[in-house]
Amino acid sequence: MTQPVMLDALDRRLIHALQIDGRASFSRIATVLGVPERTVARRYHRLRSALVVRVVGLVDSQRIGMLDWFVRIDCTPDAADALTTALALRDDTSWIAPLAGGTRLTCMVRTPAAGSDGERPLFDHLLRTQGIRDVEAGCVLRQVAGVGGWAGRTSALEESEQAALLGPAPEPPGDPEALGWGEAEARLAGELARDGRADVVRLAAVTGWSASTVRRRIAGLRAAGVLHFEVNVDPSCFGFPLEALLWLEVAPAALGEVTQALSRHDAVAFAAVTTGRAAVVAMVLSRDTAALYGYLADELASLPGIGRMETALIQRRAKRAGPLLVPARAERLERRAPGQQQRH
Repeated sequence: MTQPVMLDALDRRLIHALQIDGRASFSRIATVLGVPERTVARRYHRLRSALVVRVVGLVDSQRIGMLDWFVRIDCTPDAADALTTALALRDDTSWIAPLAGGTRLTCMVRTPAAGSDGERPLFDHLLRTQGIRDVEAGCVLRQVAGVGGWAGRTSALEESEQAALLGPAPEPPGDPEALGWGEAEARLAGELARDGRADVVRLAAVTGWSASTVRRRIAGLRAAGVLHFEVNVDPSCFGFPLEALLWLEVAPAALGEVTQALSRHDAVAFAAVTTGRAAVVAMVLSRDTAALYGYLADELASLPGIGRMETALIQRRAKRAGPLLVPARAERLERRAPGQQQRH
């Protein structure tokens, strides 16, 4: 088994800076971190080349008329690996994780909104796929924790340093055109999903816009909350190798209190309110099983209104946010597909 890369203090500060602004220039980051620009660039490229750090551009599904679904699939043991690989290569999937035990996996799926002309071909395909025994999908109604980054990777910078990177809050666009979404925006999002720090020249070539239009469009989409940037880092690099998923049945009267609490828990990397039997789905990161037990027995147990809880350990991550980085030949084939959609 490959040993996780352990990050030093500068690595963590750089990752925190990128989480605040994934497209901040190396010179700006270097000024805030108090190190030479060359050092920041070298550190980033080293981590990027080793596939430890990856900045991805993500789109808010609801703002472009799409829906996100948290999907659980139960399959036969002989079908699990092939299904995981097939799902990972799709444009409309993210956060794919086979669960410990070998016959279940989870993923996020993006589909057209209910009632639109588009269908849900992946769900239809899954129901007809040999080896799949059951599919359970919950529509994500609201993300309640993990928006803006897991606390474990956003605790390296002082408040003054964070403020220096944030700068003034952007003004939301006032004209309807700035909120529009078309084929060029989808191509822009697809390229930023591959590399959130892609240079403007490359983005201009992909979209057919001028460099100034690319800059203005990215700024407008960010200000409108349509586009944001996330840093993909394996949590084991921070000393949290154990990832667990929780499905919580929560009484309606307690839903607000429970979700507010989850948003403040350091162990929670992501949580969302969904449709289905479990009102809340959460991802929890722990150093070991003892720490996971401590979280469940102490912090989670103290919350009111949780009637039932189901837990599962993640065996491995087959795909996180953004497109799967495939070998060169497959990458060339993938790039031929027109109008690629942004993933969650």
